[in-house]
Amino acid sequence: MADAFIYDHVRTPRGRGKPDGSLHEVSTLGLATTALKALRLRNHLDTDIVDDVVLGCVDPVGEAGGDIARAAALTAGYGDKVPGVQINRFCASGLDAVNFAAAQIMSGQHDMAIGGGVESMSRVGIGASGGAWPVDPAIAIPSYFMPQGISADLIATKYGFSRHDVDAYAVESQKRAAAAWEAGRFNNAVMPVKDINGLTILARDEHMRPGTDMQSLAALKASFVTMAEQGGFNAVALQAHPEIERLEHVHHAGNSSGIVDGAAAVLIGNAQAGKAAGLKPRARIRAFANIGSEPAMMLTGPVDVTRKVLKRAGMNMSDIDLFEVNEAFAAVVLRYLQAFDLDAAKVNVNGGAIALGHPLGATGAMLLGTAVDELERSGKSTALVTLCIGAGMGTATIIERV
Repeated sequence: MADAFIYDHVRTPRGRGKPDGSLHEVSTLGLATTALKALRLRNHLDTDIVDDVVLGCVDPVGEAGGDIARAAALTAGYGDKVPGVQINRFCASGLDAVNFAAAQIMSGQHDMAIGGGVESMSRVGIGASGGAWPVDPAIAIPSYFMPQGISADLIATKYGFSRHDVDAYAVESQKRAAAAWEAGRFNNAVMPVKDINGLTILARDEHMRPGTDMQSLAALKASFVTMAEQGGFNAVALQAHPEIERLEHVHHAGNSSGIVDGAAAVLIGNAQAGKAAGLKPRARIRAFANIGSEPAMMLTGPVDVTRKVLKRAGMNMSDIDLFEVNEAFAAVVLRYLQAFDLDAAKVNVNGGAIALGHPLGATGAMLLGTAVDELERSGKSTALVTLCIGAGMGTATIIERV
């Protein structure tokens, strides 16, 4: 089996996923094109050697539909021979796209590929593609369907995380993200999004609120109380987990991932293709895995898939230097820390989606790129990237610095 090396990665800044966000004027195609074009130009890439472009997109409808990967490759100046494919595994789509591309390399079927993702949440909108899971009783009832925010509250209740705990975690995410930007840790990865005249629209993540403190978060009401009561989801939660006496609602906009727009791309290839292209490998993908987890709890998949991928790689938690755990909700990361008795100083050291935002189809690729950069900056060796996923799943990837 061939090694799959990461040669480079880029991402756009994350723009607020609302009509007043800076990237709202940029189409989904425009976001994906920005990332792919930047990857091509700064690596002086002869695109004839790129065997595939795999992009995650969670709501591939409207302007984001019709195989956005192929369309973006063409508009980014890649040759006609470069194919593209769009995939969807909800929030892990971007990481899975990288894993799919890596699998093509490792199997020997391809020599060079790109994995990444894109989501314009301000233009297409979360849930725009629909689906049977929340609306068809055949699946909703036996799987104890609940909206994700209520599942996050269920995790907090079951594992004992208070409103103070989740808010404190959110404050730390904001502090770490602000410090990372101030220190220039994202400078090499973030490619400005420009308009048709070449003028910069956005060059920096704009969802951050570095002034966030415990007092400001305490003023926010829990977001999912009314939904849980009127939709009957409190009762569903107790049916799924009868050991819980009462569901405590602790999550709100300030300790949950931000809705944003963005795109990312990661260049992956075998050793021979990289050498022929004059590229220096930055990291090697050592192992990856996917797993299903309990649908009602839904967001505990990172714990389950971490155990699986470590076993597959023949590694232990102590072998991993850094962790990127997507901050879908604060309780997701707190449960991860609790389950493995992890030092919080090793997890999301540059902040996460609570501060920076979560462009669904792109986030996994962004987290992987952040891990590569942080390994290089810190001189450490290994990192594990993982995300929770709708309907109860988890995806994880282990990389090692070259």
